[in-house]
This record gives sequence, structure tokens and C-alpha cells, in this order.
Amino acid sequence: MTSTPGTAPGTPPGDRSRLRRRAGTAAVAALLLAGVPAGAAVSADAGTPRTATGPQGQKLTVSATTGLDPAGQKIRVQGEGYGLTTGIYVALCKDNGDNRVPSPCLGGADMSGGSKTSQWIVPPGDPYEGDLASAFGPGGTFDVEIEITEKGDGLDCAEVACSVVTRTDHRAAGDRTQDVRIPVAFAGQEPGEPGGGEGVDVPAGTVSYRSAAEFTTAGKPLDLLLHPDSKKLYVGADNLPDTADVDERGLHVLNPEDGTSESWISQAPGSTGALRASAAARIAGPLPGDGVVYNYPLRGVGSATSGDEAASGVWLAGSTITDIAPGTTPDTVLVAQGATLSEIERATGTATRTLTLPGGTRFAADPGRGAVWYTDFTAGKLHRVDLASFTVTGSFDLPGGPGMAGFTETDPATGAVWVGVDRSVVVFDAAGTLVKTLVGKDLARGAAFDTETGRAYVVWQDGGDLSDPANDNNGTLTVYGSEDFAPAAKDLSLPGNHSQAGAASLAVEPGGATVFVTSPAEGKITRLVRQVSPLVTRAPAGLTAKEGEEVALTAEAEGTPEPTVRWQVSTDGAQTWKDVEGATEPALTFTARTAQDGYRYRAEFRNDVGTTRTAAVTLTVTPATGGDSGGDTGGDTGGDTGGTGGDSGGDTGGDTGSTGDTSNGAGSTGGDGSRGPDGGTQSSGGSTTDGSGSTGTTTGDPGSTGTTGTTAGSTAAAGGSTGTAGDSGSTVGGGVAGGSGTAATSGGGSLAATGATVMSVTLAAAALVGTGVLVHRRARRRTEGAL
Repeated sequence: MTSTPGTAPGTPPGDRSRLRRRAGTAAVAALLLAGVPAGAAVSADAGTPRTATGPQGQKLTVSATTGLDPAGQKIRVQGEGYGLTTGIYVALCKDNGDNRVPSPCLGGADMSGGSKTSQWIVPPGDPYEGDLASAFGPGGTFDVEIEITEKGDGLDCAEVACSVVTRTDHRAAGDRTQDVRIPVAFAGQEPGEPGGGEGVDVPAGTVSYRSAAEFTTAGKPLDLLLHPDSKKLYVGADNLPDTADVDERGLHVLNPEDGTSESWISQAPGSTGALRASAAARIAGPLPGDGVVYNYPLRGVGSATSGDEAASGVWLAGSTITDIAPGTTPDTVLVAQGATLSEIERATGTATRTLTLPGGTRFAADPGRGAVWYTDFTAGKLHRVDLASFTVTGSFDLPGGPGMAGFTETDPATGAVWVGVDRSVVVFDAAGTLVKTLVGKDLARGAAFDTETGRAYVVWQDGGDLSDPANDNNGTLTVYGSEDFAPAAKDLSLPGNHSQAGAASLAVEPGGATVFVTSPAEGKITRLVRQVSPLVTRAPAGLTAKEGEEVALTAEAEGTPEPTVRWQVSTDGAQTWKDVEGATEPALTFTARTAQDGYRYRAEFRNDVGTTRTAAVTLTVTPATGGDSGGDTGGDTGGDTGGTGGDSGGDTGGDTGSTGDTSNGAGSTGGDGSRGPDGGTQSSGGSTTDGSGSTGTTTGDPGSTGTTGTTAGSTAAAGGSTGTAGDSGSTVGGGVAGGSGTAATSGGGSLAATGATVMSVTLAAAALVGTGVLVHRRARRRTEGAL
């Protein structure tokens, strides 16, 4: 358990006196609600009212905050302590966090006075007072009704965190001193439902990548494939001059975690069938279980598995192979030899189908949709080939016309084709319609897709010619949503990755947690790992507690690396914050004290990427009033508040009265009298049953004679009980627990007979309860002091 500064760790209250006090408070609260005049705005969900404190001590109370009707519900909003020089709006708004304007708001800024979804409150005498706005009451108070819905006017509380707020009106929009916020939730939501939190340095949930390792064990890397079954990293490589006496050409198999070499297949059959050292130029795809099919220069098609001494393969007739991909069967591959597209048998090299296009060198296959997309960068054309008929079914213009060849890749999830041309990536949908052009500052050189997350990864290489002002020798990795093309991660700089020595390639681990990017000019592969700034998944909700009760706040967040948490508290309306000592767990529990009323709490999550905070919530602490029905309220009230016994005779009379019972419409009260420090004694309070009750008696010591307090009246409800001056009885049939001594009520008359309203009497009852508690505490302090 962690306590807040200035409080000791607490335990849940369990003594009977606290239970009695809670029962008394509940009874008074019920009377207060019952006394609201007809037509006043009381929410149907009045069980969840909340209060918040503003930066200048303002108090804002909302009658209902959870389970609100999404279609519309009226709620009551009250305030006090607001400045009398500034106008405010009262509305339901998106909660954007501390020191940020709550916006947008339901109904917008009401400058007509006719809105039901917001209210405009102005200082008395303001020019807008009247039809357009209401005026503050004494002490900067207001009591208004607004009607709110879950969605409307650009606000959707199902998608964003919403609060009922006060904020300065349109004449001082930048003033945040009037911002007071109380989170609300509609039916189907929970209070404090996550909104991601407020990112301090980067937005909450920001995705980025960082370099975790650099592998230099595969010569000059040209192409990559992370095997879906064996999880091994296959690297097609050429020799990197001037680095060693070893010829590094071939197919390298690396451990993807640390880059250590597990296998190196350096030889493949040439034009005569004899083995020779051969680079692995381009990887076509994986073999089942392990291994890959790949192209080795100039016209070789080979296959190899980790541990093989040499690749098996065939040498094709014709021109140099410019691209390769899996065929329509496990035993075939698609091969581009310039503008000629063929499907060949891997075992024999025999072409089963051949098609000559108008031009082109690179292609991408989409076997799921039976298509091949063939790119002619020189002519600025993109051709679609139907795999079933092996015919061209469409030709499309590349925007900008001819350009530098980059890449052609298809998204397996959507069927879209992404083409890198110069410093742009153009995206066509599966029907060949141009849907997006992405522009970068470097050359678009490689792309890969992760179907699990719907992300597209593009590597851009610098031109490498530093005499060109557009070049800086650094490349970039970008990540996009593959359907909306929105940035899905922060751009990552790739220092030294330029195109002078070959095009970069990349491989993405399913789920996108790891990405591998080659840099041929540097002879290295960079292993990148995803990291995510903290994103709040569970936010704390403001709460109300009685003095001495144990309260708990809980917050959770996800992120990579796993974020740490610390709780913070503000005692000045969120103007300043300090850490709660030792509070570094998701749950913060402590014992509520009245001194903490209005304190605000928030959780702050941190990891290497950034810091995210939950919205601040307010703790409301109410006094533990209405306790020992005879002693704490009735007895003290009879002895002190009733006034006839006074401090001299009945200051602590009845202090130890027992708890009154209410059962089946009949209650009992009273108990043995006790002697106070002044020498007064108190008789037992008797019982109250079926509307009748006995009268307690308080007697002072010889030096200070107390008088007898009686309560003759009954409540308006049938069978109302009679309060007593001693250990008063419980409420039965509508009576008030702990009635005051010698109440000046005419014999047997109801509350209505006094001419007072229900509300005023109820408030009087609350005041009496409060006074009784103060007397009780004062007397007890004197007693303890005497000891």
C-alpha cells in the first residue's frame, strides 16, 4: 500500500461507530435528494455525481457522470467560487488534458442563448446578461442544466475522452484559469476509459524504430528474406572489395538475433554445370520448411538450404535475368529477362510459358489475384499480366513519365502495387487505378509489407553524390498504413545508406517488431527494433470517499520497452505536481483524509521512447458525519445543539449511545447513559416503534443544571418517529435520525405545519448533523486532553 504525502498507510474502516456515521450520512443525503423541488434537473443516474476543483479553487459538480444515455440526457451542473470578472461556457467537450483548451464541444460556443447543450454564464451586469447568458450568483455560483449526447457537432465521446467542463467564453479563449473538467462516460463505457493519455514529449503510442545491431558477416548484401518457417535470415550477397582477402559472394544464412553466420553457400553451377563462386543477386522466395530459391548471375536459377555445401541450379538460355519470383506451382519460377516474362521448371530450366512485353525489366507477382505487374521504367508504363492466360490485360501510365528504376512490389493484403520511381512511390489499386503518390527527399529503392499490422515499409536511399545539394549521404526508413497511407511510425534516418554501390532491400518480421535493412555501400545489415511510447490502456477515475475510507486509483499502459509508472499529486488545482513517494505500482491505495479534498492525481508512464500521463482526476473527501445515532447526532444535538442542556450540563451527554435499529418499519434507540466530564448524566433514549417514542432526559451536575430536551413533533410521513434529547432513536416511517432536543414544534404537528419548505428543513437537518459531529469531536478532544 502506498500513501500520499502527509498521510499514513490506512486500513479499511471497520469499527461500528464508522458504520453508524455512514448510515447517518446516507439518511441525510436521501433527504437532500428528496427535497429537490419538482422540475429541477436531477439526472436519472444521480448515483454518480462528481465534484472537481479548478486552478483557482473553483468547485464544479455534475449530477451524473456514468451510464449516460448516448441518445441524450439532461444533467445538472453546479459551480461555486468562479471569478466574477470572466464569462464561462458550461458544456460537454473533448478532454485534451491539462492546460489545453477543451475542444471541440457539443453545441460549440453558444452566442445565441438558445442552446440546450451548453450554457453561457457571465458576471452580473455583463452586456450579454439576459437573453443570451445567465449571470453568476453570489460567490461566483451557478446552477444550470444541459442536455448532452454521445455524438454531435464533430464530437464523438465513443472515440475520445470527454468531460463536462467550464472554460472561458469566446472573449478570452486563451485563458485556462477557468478550466475545470469532470470526465463522463456514456452507457457501455467506463469512467476513465482509456484515451491513450497525454504524451509529454511525443504523442502517446508513438511508434518508432531504433538500431539494435549491425551485421557485417555477409559481404555486400543485395537481397534479404526472413524465412517464415525456420526464422533464419537469408542474405544474397556479392563480394565487398577492399575488406578482406575472402571472396564473400554467395548465399549467407544468419542468426537474425545477433547476425552470426550459420551457413554460407558460395558455389552454384554455371553455364557448363560446373560449380563456381557465384553471388546471390535476388531471392525469389522460400522453400517449405527451410531454404530459398534465388537468382545468381548471369542466368542461374538455384536453390539451397542452410548447411548445403553448394546450391543446385540450372542455367537459362537467353539474356541476363533481371527479376525472379515464385511460379504458379511449387516446381516453377517466374523469370524476367528484360522484356520477356517466362515461367520455367526449376529442375530443368525449361520454359513452359513465355510472353514478350513492349518493354520492362522488373515485376511483382500477386498469385492470390492471379496477376503479374510488369514495370517499364524507361517508357513510364505499368503492365498487368493475367497469370491464367499469360496475356497483358491492361497498361497504365506511371505519373511523371520515364524515371529511375526503383522497385515494384505488391501488397498481399490489398492487391495494390507499389512502384518506386525516382523520389516518389506511386500506388495503384488491384484494378490499376492510381490511388496515391508518396513523395520523399531521397530515392525510393525498396519496399516490404507486413500483413499482420497492415503496414508498408519503404527504404529511401540518398543519391550519394555530395556535390548535389539535395544529397546528404543519409537514407530514410518510412512506415505507412497500407490502406490509408498515413504515417504509421516516426521516420528513421539511415546514416550512410546511399545508392552509389547498389539498391537497399529490407525484410520485415511478421508483426513488424523487427526490420532488417541492407546498406550495400557499407557492407552491413541493420537490425531495427520497434519501440512504442506509453499508451494508456486504463485510466483512473475521480472518486468520492469519506474521511478514513481506503481509496484506490488504478492506471495501466502498454509500450515497448515496457513503461514504468509513478503517481503524482497536485494540491493546488493542477498548477504544480510532485511525485507520491514510493508510488511506483499500477495501483495507488491510501486512506482518505479531509485535508486531501480536492487533491488531483495522475499516473505518469515512461520508457525510452517518451512519457505519457493520464488525465488528472480529483479526489473528493467528505466528513465521516451522521454516526452514533444516539450519541454522535441525537445525544450531542440534544445536549448542545438543542441548547437546553448547554456545555455546562449536557456537553457530552449520551455520547456513548448505541446504534438505533430499523427493521420492518420499527426501530429501537437508546442505550445506557454515560457520564460526561462535566458531571452530567443522560438517561437511556427509549425506543421508537410504530410512530411513538420516549423522551430522553439530560441532567447537569450541581454546579450546572441541564434541562430536559424533548421533541414533540413528528414528520409528515405516516408513523414518523419522535427524536429524543438523549440517545435518540432511529428513523422509522420517515422520521429524522437523531432529532434535536427541545425542537420548537407544536404538539404532534408535521414539518409542513412549521411553514418551512422540505429543502430548508432538510438542509437544517444536515447542518444539525454537522454541528453534532463538531460538538462530539470537541468534547472528545477535551476528554482525551484531560487524560
